[in-house]
Amino acid sequence: MDLTLASESRIMQLNELAELRDGAYENTIIYKERTKKWHDSRLRGDKYFKVGDKVLLYNSHLKMYPGKLKSKWSGPNIVKTVYPHGAIEITDRNGFSFKVNGKRLKKYYGGNIEKEDDEVIELENDAMRS
Repeated sequence: MDLTLASESRIMQLNELAELRDGAYENTIIYKERTKKWHDSRLRGDKYFKVGDKVLLYNSHLKMYPGKLKSKWSGPNIVKTVYPHGAIEITDRNGFSFKVNGKRLKKYYGGNIEKEDDEVIELENDAMRS
């Protein structure tokens, strides 16, 4: 048995194994990029906020809502400062400011902020009187 021939054969096998590993690594990177691109294309809403934007805050602390149709979103609030890595400082109607994660916000496209949301609409039902 020739040791030089065996060592050369073993080195070739190790090199082939390293090439296979490198190819698998490149394929996983390509797969992750495609998956991220697909995921990002399916996200709704604009998550890039700038100072002065009106936003709604998702209230995740309330598990049981007093009303069946009560919204989980509160606001509108105004973006005061945008920090790196997704942290955003917002100001509510009372002027109180606090930091939240940008994932809990979505842009507000409604009317004027000063408008009060506690508007009651009374409906008359003529069909019930008959």
